[in-house]
Amino acid sequence: FYSDRHAVFHVSKRDAKTERLTQFGRVLHDLNIELICANSSQAKGRVERANKTLQDRLVKEMRLQGIDTIEQANAWLPDFIADFNRRFAKPAKYPKDMHRPVREMTDELNDIFAWQELRKLSKSLTFQYDKIVYLIDPTEENQRLINQVVKVLDRPDGTIAIQYGLRKLTFKVFDKLADIDQGQIVDSKRLGAVLKFAQEKQQEFEQQQTRNRSKKAPTRTAQQRAIRQLEAINPVLVHPEQFKPSTRKKP
Repeated sequence: FYSDRHAVFHVSKRDAKTERLTQFGRVLHDLNIELICANSSQAKGRVERANKTLQDRLVKEMRLQGIDTIEQANAWLPDFIADFNRRFAKPAKYPKDMHRPVREMTDELNDIFAWQELRKLSKSLTFQYDKIVYLIDPTEENQRLINQVVKVLDRPDGTIAIQYGLRKLTFKVFDKLADIDQGQIVDSKRLGAVLKFAQEKQQEFEQQQTRNRSKKAPTRTAQQRAIRQLEAINPVLVHPEQFKPSTRKKP
């Protein structure tokens, strides 16, 4: 995968003490895809020139066609793509298909494409992620995981999984942002950890008069921002039920 040195692909901080691998880079690594970052835009001139051509040509072509609505643009785009490929596409020098088949199962892909972070378990088998306390079920096998590091899988659909090695862990949650008197049932041995988080939440609310999720949480911020960006580019992809193909005939 050949890309520029954007922060999505590459950790640009020189003093970064952690592994210089982003979430995107980690996904490619898990899929056994090599990531190569170009040092300059000239290094990947072909794609830069193609993008400039499309950005320039597409707008002018739409103007010549008299297109001024999203419906008209969506109805016309297949014709533009076919004409563009007919005029500018070039056959590959080596026609052999070098794509590798996907070997991972659907569940494995869901875990790979999830936002992943590491957390250390406390003596009561609890940890905090995005202002939510997670309580690992205190089974005999899980008792051995005290002070061990687990992996949090924050999937795009909003579901959470917790993994140690190759094993998924069962857990319960205590939401810090919910009301204090929510009446959640917590084991007495782990009540101290939960009360500590509750006290922190009360102090935070008194000082800031606000309760917010972590700005880093992908399922609540980054993913919503991506949807807004996609909606700005093409609202049809986000709300297809609101759009219908134009029935107006070309003059």
